[in-house]
Amino acid sequence: MTQNRPEGPQSPDGENTDDRRRPGPAPEDGADSGHAERDGGQGDVEGGDGKADRDTDTSAGKKRLIDYPRRGKGGVRRWIPSWRLVLGTSFAVVTATVGAATVAYALVEVPDPTRAAEAQNNVYYWADGTQMAATGGEINRQIIGIGEIPVAMQNAAISAENKTFRTDAGVDPMGIGRAVVNMAKGSETQGGSTITQQYVKNSRLGDQPKSVSRKVKELFVSIKVGADMDKSDIMAGYLNSAYYGRNSYGIQAAARTYYGKNARDLNPSECAFLASLLKGAVYFDPAGSVDIDPTATPQANLARVTDRWKWVMNEMVKDGHLSAAERAKHPTFPMPQSTSKGAKLGGQVGYLVDLAKANVLKDRTLGLDADDLARGGYEIHTTFDKKKVQQLEQAVKKVRTASIKPDKRPKTDTHVQFGGASVDPRTGAIVAVYGGEDATKHFTNNADATGVPVGSTFKAFVLAAALRDGVRDPRGGADQGSDERTPVDPDTSVYSGQDKLKIKNYDGSVWLTAEGKEWLQTNDGNESYGNVSLREAMIRSANSPFVQLGMDVGIPSVRRAAVDAGVLENSLNTSDVPSFSLGISSPSAIRMAGAYGTFADGGKQREPYSVTKVKREGRVVYAHKDESQQAFPAAVAGSVTDVLRDVVEDEEGTGRNARLPGREVAGKTGTTDGNKSAWFVGYTPQLSTAIDMYRRDDNEKNQNGTFLEMFGTGGQAKIHGASFPSEIWRTYMTEALKGQAVLRFSAPEQP
Repeated sequence: MTQNRPEGPQSPDGENTDDRRRPGPAPEDGADSGHAERDGGQGDVEGGDGKADRDTDTSAGKKRLIDYPRRGKGGVRRWIPSWRLVLGTSFAVVTATVGAATVAYALVEVPDPTRAAEAQNNVYYWADGTQMAATGGEINRQIIGIGEIPVAMQNAAISAENKTFRTDAGVDPMGIGRAVVNMAKGSETQGGSTITQQYVKNSRLGDQPKSVSRKVKELFVSIKVGADMDKSDIMAGYLNSAYYGRNSYGIQAAARTYYGKNARDLNPSECAFLASLLKGAVYFDPAGSVDIDPTATPQANLARVTDRWKWVMNEMVKDGHLSAAERAKHPTFPMPQSTSKGAKLGGQVGYLVDLAKANVLKDRTLGLDADDLARGGYEIHTTFDKKKVQQLEQAVKKVRTASIKPDKRPKTDTHVQFGGASVDPRTGAIVAVYGGEDATKHFTNNADATGVPVGSTFKAFVLAAALRDGVRDPRGGADQGSDERTPVDPDTSVYSGQDKLKIKNYDGSVWLTAEGKEWLQTNDGNESYGNVSLREAMIRSANSPFVQLGMDVGIPSVRRAAVDAGVLENSLNTSDVPSFSLGISSPSAIRMAGAYGTFADGGKQREPYSVTKVKREGRVVYAHKDESQQAFPAAVAGSVTDVLRDVVEDEEGTGRNARLPGREVAGKTGTTDGNKSAWFVGYTPQLSTAIDMYRRDDNEKNQNGTFLEMFGTGGQAKIHGASFPSEIWRTYMTEALKGQAVLRFSAPEQP
């Protein structure tokens, strides 16, 4: 008897539950086995706990884009992604990352170098090439070209910081990754940056805070910089922007700070030391940095940097940048010079820098203004001789210390000032100045324009005008416009040396003041000399002969002669009064030294100058050109020199205190009415120097105050150019010319 069976498993009593386990032919597609599976599933829904419904998508024929959790898998296997899913997801992530990076790379712009990275100072050099001062910019940096940076310095940086610099793409992905992870975790950032990345960080991204976004930006900017810039430019930019400690930014400032030399003169050992500082100058400067970190003592730093220096040197050998033989030449650590604050702008240096700066600004070929200089970056090479500057300063101090006693003679010795300048007449170079006791305390440069009348030193220009132009013919008459001239000779032309001489116009008429009064010219000490030659009048510094000579030649001719010699026209008194010839004008000591130098060089006038050349980033942007004008015939200049020699050499000469044994000296004393200033200006064939002395209360609030009398100053009844000024001149010139050849003036020619 046959019983009917259900198609699927029956109740859980076990009857007929093994039908699907019995062996038999596999069902064909669409057979009952598949139907049973679907029915069983439905049965589970109706009578089960709903688990299958939560874990399995049973929608007939529905396919999922991502089969996860995996359909048809149970237990842990449902949660293990298939290899297709892993591969597909990885591909999608890589594709998305590359796409995003491509977009980011295309969108990122390389920033221009920041202002801070380009900020520099101006460096002023003595005539011998040593550094005088660094000032004018915000940061102690002087940018130089790659040609000025030793190959050894470049290689030291490569061996110490980035061995693959020459070949890498500018980035170290692993290093960037470590930094990003550390920052994300809140840890301190670590190294690993390439030289390109450090250059970008130093000069392109400025002081932006450290962050993941900055690191990402740094990465893309570095890639672009690495692709677009030459390696040599990157290296120069890196070494010029890096910080080396002691407030020195860039390799040139570091070389000057640590070794007192230019970067191009560094040897491999010194380069290895400076490369060691790139790791952190606070802990590798032998001078120590205890003000920043108490553990950075000189002893600890020296030990650290010595080990670091050895390592860099050995790495350079290992990398093929330094031969073993060259390494053996540097067995010991190259100890840098002790820490120093550098040249201050006090003392004479402040005056020198101001003069050099003025020289640069007035030269229109450079096209610089004060703002350009304030931005810094210029190397300014000056004419100043460091030794001569010191000698001039010492000569002034010697007189001041010995003779000027404001504590003992407050009424006569307070506010005493000296000024001085020394010029090479063969070139016009200003080799030394004395501007005052200290540029930070005394604000007026006494060697430059001060408004101090030059007194009788001006008589040299009166004589030069007379010898060159002659005196006007009195027979012509002013109204007839006659310009006929009579030659003048220092020995045969005779003038009255009478005290209180009545001064006349060149035509013989009495010269009258605006008030209609006659001009009676006095001599110093009311001396009368009778009729004297112009040579004798100059030797004795008689006033009346030169006042009348000036009227005969014509004040405009005297003024022109002074300008031709080198005096600035705007420093000359504009009145055509008789006293013009006695030096009521106020040229500076620099200009007086330069103008007398015109006579020393046979009548060739050269502008006094203080800057030989200006460089920027290793390139010469200005160079002084030696230019001269024949202001006076050689015969005229020779005659003036010959007369001024007698002022010094004659026993009656007012300048005899300025004699230099064994050397020929020409010069002239100068004293003004009221004894308010005194001068001595003199020269040898190779050096012309002017010294002035006066009393005036110059301070920051009261510059160029009222001149005070010098009667009783220094314990002397009256101050003359023959006293303290000539003493200073002699002391200075004796030292300045020591060891130099003894030269003689050319014999005076006949005009």
